[in-house]
Amino acid sequence: MEELDRARLLRTLATLVRDVGWSSERVGHSFASSQGLHPTDFRALTAIYASDLAGSPLTVRELAAQLDLTPAAITYAVDRLTEAGHVWRERGTRDRRTVVLRFGEHGHRVARDFFTPLGHLHADALADFSDADLDACARVLGVVNAALERFDRELREAEEPNR
Repeated sequence: MEELDRARLLRTLATLVRDVGWSSERVGHSFASSQGLHPTDFRALTAIYASDLAGSPLTVRELAAQLDLTPAAITYAVDRLTEAGHVWRERGTRDRRTVVLRFGEHGHRVARDFFTPLGHLHADALADFSDADLDACARVLGVVNAALERFDRELREAEEPNR
């Protein structure tokens, strides 16, 4: 592949990754709005869901660090999510003094109701791609995500002395 073609392809990929991020953010805002939640609540809900699904539920302090918010701001968000039935607090299994955040059944139900149509659209959009194509795409997105995480980490480390 010629260098100009590769540069154009890389720019196209970068643009598409950016567009996916923006579209995902808009969908997240729509979900939050449909549930009477603040966009920060959706970010918190997403982090709580992912950690709970991975079997390592977050504490309020861990959630605050992950979202780069103060513990007080996260406490307000968690209070709203708890009041709405999306999450619940539970004593930690390793340290009973610790409180972890769990994704509630109500949260599962409303997320499933809202996002199932998107899942169907994704499945339909990807139906004509081979497993090899999807594997290549997964590898590309994996390394792009790793690069974004590295960049974010480096930015945070550079800001540390200023905090």
